[in-house]
Formats: sequence, C-alpha cells, structure tokens
Amino acid sequence: MDFKNLILEVKEGIGILQINRPSVLNALNTETLKELEEAIDYVRENQEIKALIITGVGRAFIAGADISEMVNFTPFQAKEFAERGHRILGKIESLPKVVIAAINGFALGGGCELALACDIRIMAEGAKIGQPETNIGIIPGFGGCLRLPRVVGKGIASELIFTGDMIPATEALRIGLVNKVTPPDKLLDTAQEMAKKIGSKVSETIDLAKKTIKLGLETDLETAKDLEICSFSLLFSLSEPKERMKAFLTKSKK
Repeated sequence: MDFKNLILEVKEGIGILQINRPSVLNALNTETLKELEEAIDYVRENQEIKALIITGVGRAFIAGADISEMVNFTPFQAKEFAERGHRILGKIESLPKVVIAAINGFALGGGCELALACDIRIMAEGAKIGQPETNIGIIPGFGGCLRLPRVVGKGIASELIFTGDMIPATEALRIGLVNKVTPPDKLLDTAQEMAKKIGSKVSETIDLAKKTIKLGLETDLETAKDLEICSFSLLFSLSEPKERMKAFLTKSKK
C-alpha cells in the first residue's frame, strides 16, 4: 500500500509498519491517523501477515500527537480526534495477530499510548518514553489513563502522568513498561526474530490466547476461568493443533 506518512512492508510473513514523519518526530496528525487505520485494516485482512512490528523512522518512535494541529482544536474537534485515536488503538489491540512495538526513539504521549496498545514492547537503549501531556495542560487522550495503570500499576502510572516525566529504557524495563531493551542496531532484528517465532505458531491459537489474556484482565477471576476453559477446548476442534501434538509425541519417542 502507498502512504504519505507510513511505510508498510511484508517480509517472510511479518508486517513492518514505520511511522514516516521524521521532520516532526513522527507526530500523529489526523492525516497520519487515517493512514494508520487503513494500514491496520489491511493487516487484519491480509492472511500472509502473521505478526506486525510497528516502529518509527529517524530519531523517534512517535513523539506524540501533532501539537501544531491540536492547538487550534475546539472541544468538539478534540473529542473527534480522541475518538479517532481510541478507535485506531483499539483496532491495534484487537488484531488477531501479535503486534510488537519496536521503540527506536522518543515514544511520548500518543506514541506511548500506541505502544501500550501493542502486545509486546521492545525498546532501544537511549530511547525515552512517557506521557508528558500535563506539561502542556492536557491529559492523555488515546487511552494512556486507562492502559498505563493496567501495565505498570496505578501508583507508577499516576506518577508518570502527573509529573509528565520521560523515562529512559532501563527504567521502563524495571517498571515492566517494556519487555526488552536492546542496542539500537539490534532493535529491529530482535523484534523480527520474536515476530517470526510467534508467527510460526498456529494462528488461531495466538488469536485465542490474545483474546483470553485481554478479556481475562477485564473481568472477574471466575468469569476469566470459564473463558480460558472455553478457549482451550475450542482449539481441539481444529486439525493443526492435533497434528502438532502428534508430531511432538513422535519426536519424543525417537
């Protein structure tokens, strides 16, 4: 697909989506969000793509929403912008394939929120992440107030949002905001290696695991138990899991 502000490539079943507005540190404006939604819809329907990596071109992952556009918003326009952001990040979160954020540089505001909507976050040494919206008098509008506490806990999320501080990769790893930290030149290779490993699994298995994890966190434990049991048993209606189990047994007997 051809985009003005994005680059989407597919390599060996792995989608690599780059935010490509390096002159403004990949800030998200309305045009870029529209393209991002188109790209995510395309990835959802493309059966060749088994996993998706999202990263940025240049010094930033995504340095936030485009303040030069937001500064003139009316309350109605701000509401529309936030609704669009929530809808698109919701689509990323609900993709029936794993999404990995390869955080190559600044992941601030909307960039941190987009990373939070991904399943796994890998961050380059030297990169910074945070929710600095309070520094300009607003709050996160694309789900930061909702997803960040679910990832790092209420206290740490409150501190990051209230202070507007940016934190380095080592601190993000310590608080559980990211899964791994790599040297910058190893970031994409690490993300691709993980994506290929996950992409080699049964696609329905990964989809159900992802849904079970998400819904399990949003409901009570008893309901979550029932959900896991249903997801587990449903996979026994498919041929590929059974073939893989048979292959495992055959291999273990050798």
